[in-house]
Order: sequence, then structure tokens, then C-alpha cells
Amino acid sequence: MSTAILTGPPVAGSSLEADLRTLGFDVRTAGDAAGATELLAEASPQERVAVVDPRFVGHLHALRLALTDPRFPAAAVPGALTVQPAARAALDRAAGRIPVGAGTAHLTDVLTDTLTEALDRADVGLHRVEPGSLVATLALTPAQREEAREAVAAVDEEAVRLRTAVKSRDGFFTTFFISPYSRYLARWCARRGLTPNQVTTASLLTALIAAGCAATGTRGGFVAAGVLLLLSFVLDCTDGQLARYSLQYSTLGAWLDATFDRAKEYAYYAGLALGAARGGGHDDVWALALGAMILQTCRHVVDFAFNEGSEFEGGGGGAGPAVGLSDRLDRVGWTVWARRMIVLPIGERWAMIAVLTALTTPRIVFYALLVGCALAACYTTAGRVLRSRTRRARRTDRAARALADLADYGPLVELLTGGGRGRARTGSLLAPAMAFLSSAVLLVWVISQPDPASWLTVGVAVCSALLAAAALARPLKGALDWLVPPFFRAGEYLVVLVLAARADAHGALPAAFGLVAAVAYHHYDTVYRIRGGAGAPPRWLVRATGGYEGRILVVTVLAALLPATGFTIALTALAGVLALLVLAESIRFWVAAHHHGAPAVHDEGEPA
Repeated sequence: MSTAILTGPPVAGSSLEADLRTLGFDVRTAGDAAGATELLAEASPQERVAVVDPRFVGHLHALRLALTDPRFPAAAVPGALTVQPAARAALDRAAGRIPVGAGTAHLTDVLTDTLTEALDRADVGLHRVEPGSLVATLALTPAQREEAREAVAAVDEEAVRLRTAVKSRDGFFTTFFISPYSRYLARWCARRGLTPNQVTTASLLTALIAAGCAATGTRGGFVAAGVLLLLSFVLDCTDGQLARYSLQYSTLGAWLDATFDRAKEYAYYAGLALGAARGGGHDDVWALALGAMILQTCRHVVDFAFNEGSEFEGGGGGAGPAVGLSDRLDRVGWTVWARRMIVLPIGERWAMIAVLTALTTPRIVFYALLVGCALAACYTTAGRVLRSRTRRARRTDRAARALADLADYGPLVELLTGGGRGRARTGSLLAPAMAFLSSAVLLVWVISQPDPASWLTVGVAVCSALLAAAALARPLKGALDWLVPPFFRAGEYLVVLVLAARADAHGALPAAFGLVAAVAYHHYDTVYRIRGGAGAPPRWLVRATGGYEGRILVVTVLAALLPATGFTIALTALAGVLALLVLAESIRFWVAAHHHGAPAVHDEGEPA
């Protein structure tokens, strides 16, 4: 239960107490600042507390935005203030410092404003809510109250609430073909007490059923799969809109939404590959399915590394010509949508997959995916390289640490670098060049050799690890050092693909698909932990998974040591062990973070 303390002159006929109870607050009244301080002291330090002036006038949703959003330790609008347990101590100190007696009326007449200013100075992460077209004001006179009530009546609160439930920046397909009706589905869910996590789970189950339909290999199954995949995407949009509509944000929910999106898409790839093998043509497209998963994962790694590494000392320097061109294009309406569609975000991508599944074959679906995602990757990566080359500032220590964590280096690189990191020269290309060579040398070798399953390949893998150590020997503070994690990911995943394809054994590619999926989950989990402010997974987990270079060495040794059938079994076992390890630790971490009151997060960034 949350407590709301009304402090200030009472207002006859006000519905404020009823509104606060609607929002789940236990309402208590204080006659003055001293009484409010006493009530604050009585409230449990583990509950949310709001201080509200009875003269507040505004929409219920404006009050909801100010008092119930779980993402901020403290939030305020004129006349209303709330704090979560993390900021309670600062609020209690601020209330205790308010003087009483003659000459203090300016501090206690509008107590909420005084406390808000004190919390702002205390730097507790106060969020000042911008109600937009909604009304949230403090009416000190009858005339102001009447004017505010007229302003409240002039705005359709529910229409605003529905409109703001939709993500402010989204893809063309989502904006024009999904959100116009999914927002009403979100409202329907809210009125029936459904949570975003329940809708997220329903979306996952729908996508898994779609994958099962695709796995039948029949035309009817493919049509059903396409329809169900689109339905899964509608639910995927609905869960975020429900979270925004009802302010049901949570750390666990953000993690489920992000990880389930990847699980749904990659499970569907597997379903298509199974369906192609079981269909009339008995087409083996596992290599294409794995290639599509690798390409999509590497695209995400590029996004994550660029964004997490975009924190520079002194603000990062000038914007550069690339940013200027982008800003000019944004002023031309149609180019905004064209550029969003070019990157093939999740809405456009899933719509393409669904339609092609229903009308064509799995092989054509994967060809279209590979071509589309490759063009999108080239477009986004080229733009980011151009932006990065114009920077003259050094990356901050936090950003450099995030890039090193995303590199996912293991105990071998740790040993080779000695754990020491010197000072990097700004603009140096050494780290990305070494990372590229680390992956390219091994990849070219396994592709060019008649039989890559040899001890020579193991030797080349050791050389690759040495190059990886050279890339990570210094802090990743250069302008293009965000390319290091994507180079490592592409090298690791593609080497597994090539070795499995060249093994010429039944089941090797599906086993490789499972292995890459388990490792990719570990990499996604690393990103979401860093984004949530928790830092990378514990080093013991990274060491247990072997790190980038350790896993490559294990796979090349298994290929050299075992016959093709044994290699397939070993890949399957390795995939299972890694999946259990990373899933168990990931679930433990996120459930604990949820129960221990970690700050709620919600991703409003680029569509994935």
C-alpha cells in the first residue's frame, strides 16, 4: 500500500481524495507542515509516499504519471510529489529542515513545491513530469480553480492516454498497421487486470505455436504460421502499450520483452528449417537459418556496442557532417519513414517473414531475410562509422568498460593481457584492426581448407586468440573501438557455422544452430544487464562459458579430435551445457532484481 499525505488548505467539493484512492493510495490529512512531517515519520520506509496539495487540479492520468510511475525514485508536478523507498531518506531530511514560525509562510503555504526544490538540490533523480496536453496545476484562488476545471473539461483524457500509450518512435508498419488498433487491445487488457508480462508470455506462446505450424512442412501449416506470427507481433506491441497505458513498468518485464523477441524470431527460424526438411522437397536450409540468426544477432551487437560506447568526455565534440545530413533529411517528411524502413525493423521484418512464409518456401524466406538484413546492416554500420570518424573526444571509462564487457573475452585473453590496460591514443585503429584480423584469419582458414577439422585449425585458433588479446590490451576509447564486439561475434558464430557445414554429418547444422542460440542469449543478456545499470554478468560466468576465444578453441579441438558424428554429438552437448548455465544465472539475476526493487526500466529506443 502507498500513502498519500494531503497538506494545505482544504478545498470543498474536491474529488482529489477519491482520485488518490483510485490510484491505490491510503489518504491521510495533515493540517500543516509539522503534521506532514509527523505522518512521513510514521509511514513505512519501504513504501511509496506522496505529498499532495489539496488545491491541485488536473486530470487523473496526469496525477497517475506523477505519482505511480515506478521508473523514477522521485517525481513531481505542481502540487504533487512522490518518492519511492530509494529517495525516502532525502524527503525526510527535506521535511525535517523546513523551519516553523513567523516568516516561514512562503515555505509552508505550498509545501509540495518546497519539498520538490529540496529533492532537486539533493540530486536523487527527481523527474519533473511534463503532462503535455493534460492539465496538472496548483489553483490557489477560486478563479484559478474554475479556469483549471474548464481546461480539464476541454481535454479528452482517455484519447491522450491512448495516444501516449504508443511508442513515440516506431517503424512504418507498426505505426500504421498495428498501433491504430493494438492500443485498444492494450486498454482492454488493462481493464481486465492483465499485466504486460502476461501479454508478453502470450506473444511468446503464439510465436512458438507459429514455429510449430511452420515445422509441419505443409502449405496449410505455413499459412497458419504466417498468420500466427503476425498475431504474435500484435501482442508484442500490445505489451509495451499496456505498460505505458497503465504505467506497469518493471525490470523483469523489460528483460522478458527483449529476450522473448529474440526467442520468438529464432525459434521461428528453426521451425522453418524443420518444415523445409519435412516438406515435399526435403530441402535442407539449416545453414540459411543459422546464417539469418547470425546476421540478425550481429546487427544487434553493432547497435548495442555503438550506443553503449557513445559516452565521451566533455560531451563528445562536434556533431559532424553525417549528423548534420541526418538532421536535414529528418526535415523532409517522407525520408524519415524511408530511413526507418531501410533498417528493416522488427515490424517490417516480421511482416515480410509472415507473408513470404504463407506464399512461398522457407528457402525464399531466408534468402529475402539475408539480403534485406545485409543491406540494412551495411546502411546502419556505414552511417555509424562516418559519425564516429568525426569525433575527437575520448570515450569515458564507463563506456570503455561496457565495450570490453560486450567483447566477452575469456580466461585465455585475460591471461595474455595480464589484466593490465595502458592508455589508448584517441583515434587509434589498433583495437578494431586486431579484432577484425582475429576473426578474419580464422574464418578465411576454415573456409579455404579442404578439411578444416584439423590440428592446424586449432593452431590458427590460438593465433586468433593472440590477436584478440592485442585488441583488448588497451582501453577501448578509440573512435571506432565499438566495432570490436561485432567483429568478435561475427567471427565466433561464422566459424561454428562453417565447421558444422563442412562436417558433412546429419544434424551438425541444427546442433550448431542450438550452440549459437545459447551463446547469443548470453550476449543479449550481457547487453540488458549493462542497459539496466547492473553491469556485465559476473566474471565467474564469463570464465565458465570460456569467453569468445575459449569457445572457439573448444569447437576447433572437438572438430579435430572427433569424427563427424561425434562432433555433432559434442556440439549438441556443448549447446545444452551452455544454455543451462547462462539461462540459470540469467533467470536468477533478473528474478532477484525484480524482487529486490531494482529500478524499473522501459526501452523507448530504436525498434529492434
